[in-house]
Amino acid sequence: MWIADQWKDYEVIDTSEKEKLERWGTYLLVRPDPQVIWNTQKKHPGWTHMNGHYHRSSRGGGQWEFHKLPQQWSIQYENLGLTFHLKPFSFKHTGLFPEQAANWEWFYKKIKNAARPVKVLNLFAYTGGASCAAAAAGAFVTHVDASKGMVSWAKENARSSNIPDTSIRWIVDDCMKFVEREIRRGNTYDGIIMDPPSYGRGPKGEIWKIEDSIYPFIQQCSHLLCPNPLFFLVNSYTTGLQPAVLTYMLSSVLLPQYKGRVISDEVGLPVTESGLILPCGASGRWER
Repeated sequence: MWIADQWKDYEVIDTSEKEKLERWGTYLLVRPDPQVIWNTQKKHPGWTHMNGHYHRSSRGGGQWEFHKLPQQWSIQYENLGLTFHLKPFSFKHTGLFPEQAANWEWFYKKIKNAARPVKVLNLFAYTGGASCAAAAAGAFVTHVDASKGMVSWAKENARSSNIPDTSIRWIVDDCMKFVEREIRRGNTYDGIIMDPPSYGRGPKGEIWKIEDSIYPFIQQCSHLLCPNPLFFLVNSYTTGLQPAVLTYMLSSVLLPQYKGRVISDEVGLPVTESGLILPCGASGRWER
C-alpha cells in the first residue's frame, strides 16, 4: 500500500462505526467512510467535541452540522511547499483528498529528476492538488475539469502555493472532448494524471460510467504521450476497479509501445489512535 504519511497539518485520528475523525489544521471533522465497518470504542474527545460533523441521510446525501468552523481555512503540505484552501461543501467533501499526497511525492521526484522540460496533463483535476504538486516540481501543467467552480478553487490553491501563473494552463471543459481535440492538434505530454469519477454526464448528456468508459479513455489518452514519456497515473475510488484491474489496463495499453513497468496498489492514510492504515482507493502507475 502507498501511504500518505508525511502530513503535519492533517491526520486521521480515529475510525469507528462507518465514520472517521480527522484533524484538518486546527479543526476536527467527523465524516462518513464506508470502509470503516468496525465498531471500536471512541475514546478520543474529538468524537464529542468536533468542529464539523457530516450526517449521512438514509435517503441519500446528508448535511453538515457545524461547531465554530470557519467557512474557509487553509492547510499546508510542507514537504512540497503547497497550501490548500478548504471548505466543507455538499456530499461530505472539503476540497482535498489527502491520501493523494503519496502520488504527489512519486511524480514530483520524476519531474524533478527529468533533466528536461516536462509537460503534464491533469484530467478530472478537481481543486488542483496534483496540478500544484507537478507545477511545484517544475512541470508545465494543463489542468482540465468540467466544473468552473472547481477550476476557480484550483487557481486559489495555486496562488496560495506560490505557483507562477505561467506554470499552469487552466481549462474548463469536458475531459473526453478536450482529449479528442488535443489529439487532432498533435499536442503531446510527458506525463498524464487522471482521477475519473465513478459516474457522470458530458455536456450533451453523454453518460460516463467508469467501468465502461475508463479503458477506452486510457487508450485514447495514450495517443497524447510524447515518444519518451515519464509517467501515467490513474486513480480510482470505485470498488470494482481494484489495483490488479488498473495494472491490466495500463499494461495492455502502454507496455507494448513504451515498455517500462506498471505497478498498482491501494493508497492509504495512517490512523493515529489504532496504528492501522485506512484504505482510500487505488492507483495505477506506469513509469519509464
